[in-house]
Amino acid sequence: MDFYTGQELLKRCHEESLPISDIMKLREITNTHSTEEDVARKLETALTIMKNAAHKPIDKPDKSIGGLIGGEAKKVADHAVAGKSICGSVLSKAISYSMAVLEVNASMGLIVAAPTAGSAGVLPGVLLALRDEQKLSDETLYKGLLNAGAIGYLLMRNASVAGAEAGCQAEVGAASAMAASAIVEMMGGNPEMCLQAASFALSNLLGLVCDPIAGLVESPCQSRNSIGVANAITSAELALSGITHPIPFDEMAEAMLRVGRSLPFELRETAMGGCAGTPTGCELGCGICGK
Repeated sequence: MDFYTGQELLKRCHEESLPISDIMKLREITNTHSTEEDVARKLETALTIMKNAAHKPIDKPDKSIGGLIGGEAKKVADHAVAGKSICGSVLSKAISYSMAVLEVNASMGLIVAAPTAGSAGVLPGVLLALRDEQKLSDETLYKGLLNAGAIGYLLMRNASVAGAEAGCQAEVGAASAMAASAIVEMMGGNPEMCLQAASFALSNLLGLVCDPIAGLVESPCQSRNSIGVANAITSAELALSGITHPIPFDEMAEAMLRVGRSLPFELRETAMGGCAGTPTGCELGCGICGK
């Protein structure tokens, strides 16, 4: 039980009359010689880590190691609690949770790389915001994790999830595609809609560069995770509304890799261009490094 492209994944779904999450679960069981109980334990562990990382900085903010971020997640949460949010409850919570996870990562805390540390806030941000607003069970969130895992697996096989190789479009972009697909399944969409949402998410962030200030996974990484959740929710809404992307998922993944490889090296995690290369970015980097 395996699949190497989005088209093969859809074929498996149709042959077995199963959603993407169940196909991914079968793949994990058969290809890793795991039991269903093993998979269930891994999902529970991953979700528990995500919950802790999304809530800890909101309850008890702390500065990151580099000092560039810390406390932003709580500010967003407090802004919403005060009734001042212009985003609505789902997006506001998703933004807050996603930024919180980056704060945990930047302070050497425990996170789930989904698919990377720099993009680790997108998937939990979306899943936990929907849990709160839609009263979803953990079982439904497990389906979301499995669905997202299938999209991440395809992107790792056929494109990239590394900022050093293909820019932030391969990190936050991939995470956003994973989250968009997960939302669609959790909200009752079919496998085709899931891949449509993932295609929208990839195309919306196509060309996003990787330019961490001082080479740290802090800024602009944190705010880009918040953009990732907004993109995922928007892309899922489009797909669930019946809107289709003209470019199939497999072709979008290939395009993302091509674009990423054509980016100058300064824009691929070297901290030499983009935000990191601005006068202020350089000054901040020198201040952190003590030079």
